Amino acid sequence: MIKERFKVVAAVHIFLLKEKEILLLRRFNTGYEDGNYSVLAGHIDGGEDFIAAAQREVHEEGGVRISREDLRVVGVMHRRSAEERIDFFLACEKWDGEITNMEPSKCDELRWTPIDELPDNMVPYVKKAIENYRYEKTFDVYGF
Repeated sequence: MIKERFKVVAAVHIFLLKEKEILLLRRFNTGYEDGNYSVLAGHIDGGEDFIAAAQREVHEEGGVRISREDLRVVGVMHRRSAEERIDFFLACEKWDGEITNMEPSKCDELRWTPIDELPDNMVPYVKKAIENYRYEKTFDVYGF
């Protein structure tokens, strides 16, 4: 008898940065953390590596293109929510195109915010990941 292996959900979160600011989006009409701020993010689809997933999500949600060379991994988080997850956090300071809210049915605001003045209404684990980035902590466990 072959035992089925445990499966984990993987996602990417992209910190678009300019000077000392980070791009935040306010979740809207999604059923998860609506009204709270997060960053451009999404699940990794099968058949793509996490860098390709980050490139795809930034284009789908923000309308810009990022080269692989301009993305750098700044953190990984093993997180418990309704199911266990592995989140990859990537930072980028260079992109092609103008940032645009491509999903107004899921996001009602994009805004640049000083990275050291995050709003109170942040998705908690994303806020923790941004703080980790600021303090150069590259791995964390959250919610266990």
